[in-house]
Amino acid sequence: MTGPLVPFREIVLKIHSRCDLACDHCYIYEHADQSWRTRPKTISDEAVSWTARRLAEHAATHGLPSVSVILHGGEPLLAGPARLRTICEELGSALKGIAALDLRIHTNGVQLSPRYLDLFDEFHVRVGISLDGDRTANDRHRRYADGRTSHPLVLKAVELLRQDRYRHLDLGLLCTVDVRNDPEAVFDALAELEPPMIDFLLPHATWDTPPPRPDGSATAYADWLLAVFDRWQDRGRAVPVRFFSSILSSLGGGPSLTESLGLAPTDLVVVETDGKLEQVDSLKSAYEGAAATGFDVFTHSFDEVAAHPGVRARQLGLAGVSEECRGCPVVRSCGGGLYTHRYRSSNEFDNPSVYCADLEALVRGIEERAAPALVSPALSGPAGLVAEQHELTRTLLAGLHTLLDGRAGEPWLRAWEAVGALEASEEGAAGLDHVLAHPYARAWLQRTAEGFRHDPDRAASDALLLTSYVAAGTLRAGLPDAVPVRYRNGRLFLPTLGELTVDGAGEHGTVVVRGVPEGFAVEHEDGRVLRVDLQDPDTASWRGVRRLTADGVPGWAVDDLDPYRDCHASPAAERLEPEAAEDFGRALARAWRLVEAMAPEVAGAMATAVTTVTPLAAGSASERPRGLGALGIPVTATDRERAVELVRTFRRSEVRGLCDVTDLYAADGEWEYLSPWDGEAVPFSRLLAETHERVGLGVFDPELLSGVREALGMMEGSAEPTVHGKRLLDVVRKEFSGAQGAAMRASSPGPGKDD
Repeated sequence: MTGPLVPFREIVLKIHSRCDLACDHCYIYEHADQSWRTRPKTISDEAVSWTARRLAEHAATHGLPSVSVILHGGEPLLAGPARLRTICEELGSALKGIAALDLRIHTNGVQLSPRYLDLFDEFHVRVGISLDGDRTANDRHRRYADGRTSHPLVLKAVELLRQDRYRHLDLGLLCTVDVRNDPEAVFDALAELEPPMIDFLLPHATWDTPPPRPDGSATAYADWLLAVFDRWQDRGRAVPVRFFSSILSSLGGGPSLTESLGLAPTDLVVVETDGKLEQVDSLKSAYEGAAATGFDVFTHSFDEVAAHPGVRARQLGLAGVSEECRGCPVVRSCGGGLYTHRYRSSNEFDNPSVYCADLEALVRGIEERAAPALVSPALSGPAGLVAEQHELTRTLLAGLHTLLDGRAGEPWLRAWEAVGALEASEEGAAGLDHVLAHPYARAWLQRTAEGFRHDPDRAASDALLLTSYVAAGTLRAGLPDAVPVRYRNGRLFLPTLGELTVDGAGEHGTVVVRGVPEGFAVEHEDGRVLRVDLQDPDTASWRGVRRLTADGVPGWAVDDLDPYRDCHASPAAERLEPEAAEDFGRALARAWRLVEAMAPEVAGAMATAVTTVTPLAAGSASERPRGLGALGIPVTATDRERAVELVRTFRRSEVRGLCDVTDLYAADGEWEYLSPWDGEAVPFSRLLAETHERVGLGVFDPELLSGVREALGMMEGSAEPTVHGKRLLDVVRKEFSGAQGAAMRASSPGPGKDD
């Protein structure tokens, strides 16, 4: 099996192999593997010492910042407080200075007392308790060997953990599903205890020993869990439920939150009371010896276990699930189910989960219920996307401030304080919003942050463009405040406004910018003052950002000045001469009217989302990050070519802008699709972008719509799209239907043409 070794970050340490309850659904005592019978009841000092040594060695080798150790059983509290203290001390001592130790214990709770909790408080051991719901549900399985209930003692343990002095140790409740129990009663009983987390487990089962289905329903467990989900929703999701949170996370493009679901590689190993190193415990439900590796802590390292074929098989992600699962649209969320649940004696683990129908119904049911609330506001329309983009730019600005950590000195700190001062007033906040919404603000922030990896000093200098943004925001707000601004190479740049020559070439320094009627003044340290009239974009020293002014055309800025505008598919043109700028503006107006006539819905979106057009020269260049709203359009082109380019670049920027603020897809590249237009094998991301672009351009060339229906079908039936991506696919399908109708109307002969 190929791929890098996945280090273990979670160790299950079996400290006692017996239990004081006789739960009839326990996989350790009641299922196929009965190796517990031959193991020592309590782990030895030697096994603990070697475990601690191996764990420290493993953490150091792989540079792990932290590791989790779960004290387990049997019932771990049967080891007693003295034994537990020794174990905690040994582990803490071995890992000191190497990795943080996250200690946990999982217990049935019946032995829990203040004596234990005081010990756990001393060593920061967090406590998880098994409880299957109300008394009726819990007594169905979790009883003593003589049939007595354990429920009152478990509730007592939970109440102890809820005390203020112990609440910080509470990990939450673990509940094993039994479909014969009332799902709402179970959830209510658990939620009323106000745990920090509830986790539901499907009972361990395989194809050889399938789970009970009293009513014969193939989706009985999904139906039960969906009833709990609905109750959880009705109660405002007051208590986190890991099983549901994991599915919701994956639907939105995030990671799985539990080994039971998702495609994340396993990073867990088990140490038994005899020091044997084993795979995940649940495998004991498959067959005798299924969890065994043949290794032990006395003679083997954790790296040797991590390289074991059985462990590696659970680290393969998509490649590790069955062929049937790889073609299933919900595989990112369910992950093919828990590895154990795939077992069949005839072909071992190369199967879907025995809960396959349940998992599919559960994922689809949660998606149907939750998708409207999950979908990003960016998918609500152009205005929503613009708002989310603006929020991202502000987040990047805050991130740059944190990254600088004082490196840019006093000028940055003054500018940062000025940002706060602008935001304190309505007009100041509006002015700052205007300049930060400039698409090339994103390019500046991202490139500056990236530059820290290579040249921190240069990046700190580049960051001081913030002084220019503050000055431009202040001027746009109409405020008279004096703002110190850094300039380079004799030129002072003010985003969205223009560029002023303030000194000789190669000179750098600081001037003060202050708003005056119809413009602004620039004050040098030597007392010189320059005044700029913002109504005149072309003077000997001032080059202003021009705007489109034709009737019925959006008042877009024509930005041929911004130092970060070099991020389009072709090189940015140099500053246009006044006559050339007028010609470019008139040509853009004609192209815009053509777009309005042929693609009115696209034109409407462009009018909302686009603020800036940058003239491009001939040639090719690499597209680089920028905010939504800037379109690069060739200086030399026909009206139709410019119209096509307006739509093409806008459609590309839409998808790029959506990807900036939300996850349209996940696991991109895990699958490939044959492109309907050129037969090339492409990942989902490329197929989506090309389909989106072709639908937008179909009004100009109906041939581009060929293959779109097939592409949409492939994507809609695939596993990659998140709830956000599915919403976009819905939009594109509707656009496709409209484009097809328009193409048919354009090709149909008018009245009398056939006469």
